[in-house]
Amino acid sequence: MKNFVVPILLSICTTTAMLESCQSDHIVAKVPETNAEPTSASIQGNVFEPALVPATDERIAQLKVPAGFAITKFADQLGKPRMLAVSSSGNVYVTDRTAGTVTLLQDTNADGKVDTKRLVASIKDVHGLAIHEGQMYLVAIKELYVADIQSDGSLGQAKQLISDLPDGGQHPNRTIAFGPDGLLYITVGSTCNACADSNPENATILRANPDGTNRKIFAKGLRNTIGFGWHPQTKELYGLDHGIDWLGDEQQKEELNQIKEGAFYGWPYIYGDGNYNPHPRPMGDTTYAQILAKTTLPVFQYDPHAAPMGMIFYTSTGAASSFPAEYQDDAFATMRGSWNRTQPSGYKVIRIHFENGNPVRADDFVTGFLVNNNQAQFGRPVGIATLPDGSLIFSEDNNGVIYRVSRK
Repeated sequence: MKNFVVPILLSICTTTAMLESCQSDHIVAKVPETNAEPTSASIQGNVFEPALVPATDERIAQLKVPAGFAITKFADQLGKPRMLAVSSSGNVYVTDRTAGTVTLLQDTNADGKVDTKRLVASIKDVHGLAIHEGQMYLVAIKELYVADIQSDGSLGQAKQLISDLPDGGQHPNRTIAFGPDGLLYITVGSTCNACADSNPENATILRANPDGTNRKIFAKGLRNTIGFGWHPQTKELYGLDHGIDWLGDEQQKEELNQIKEGAFYGWPYIYGDGNYNPHPRPMGDTTYAQILAKTTLPVFQYDPHAAPMGMIFYTSTGAASSFPAEYQDDAFATMRGSWNRTQPSGYKVIRIHFENGNPVRADDFVTGFLVNNNQAQFGRPVGIATLPDGSLIFSEDNNGVIYRVSRK
């Protein structure tokens, strides 16, 4: 026990023997409304990250997808591939934030495997990317760029549009997309796990004109929303937010939020179905109840610590590998995988079912990256996109592979 303003008991389990004895309970003994009384919480936090093993042909062969689908290696030896963008002609662009590169991948003979790779941009910390009106938009930690897409798929000289996005801190992975309104949406995570960020643009989604002007906060109180998109029918914006760490194995669950202009989503004080985060306490005379009253709660929750990354809505029809009709307008999301939990969660791709425009449940779509009784893994899914032929591709940034899921 440490005597801070908010006393918290935190046990961190890091060895196999300790993991077997650790409990996953998160018990908040007392979280009062005002600073006139102390806050007391007992939280048991667990650290476990599966070992990394190679993505051998044998391991890839045991990946599981639903009946009627097949999964194959689309490209490999890509370093640490992150986010993906696909042009209408089938050119695939992938970022590597660690290397600061954008690579063009092409399947010139349409056999479902990449046969040409070409470096087309070098930008420090580049992560998110989006294609809009024949141009490629790219975002790093504090900068936004745009480049013309040439006839051969290469990129012209990148022009900087924004240079002063907030510092990255703990969450530097910016992502971007253009909405049905033709405007650019930029995700900006928090600098920390749970704190009162000093920059109001942290823990937000921003919106700007395509040239980077007229930047405004669209929604706030979002700890780290990386994967987001608009439902094809309702045009409502949905985003997957990363839950707070160190609240126990079963807290905080990952959130799917319907993101509305001007709305506040609770971080760092409120999480889940209206739970109070014991630390930090609200500032000044503000109470938890007052913050909860203005918080928009999630529309769906998923396994805690699964680490949602990419998210797309599936809309392909009529192509050779288009998924069955029941997949239309459902969402696919990559779960990179936990480190702050006794038993690993994530390490998979999931399908989020929508009915009448609303999320109702989530099913596994690609599993099997966890091996050796969950003690090791050979893939942590990150970016996700569809190809013009209707197949689905996703990256994983541990072994440098992009996978393709198609109908048999």
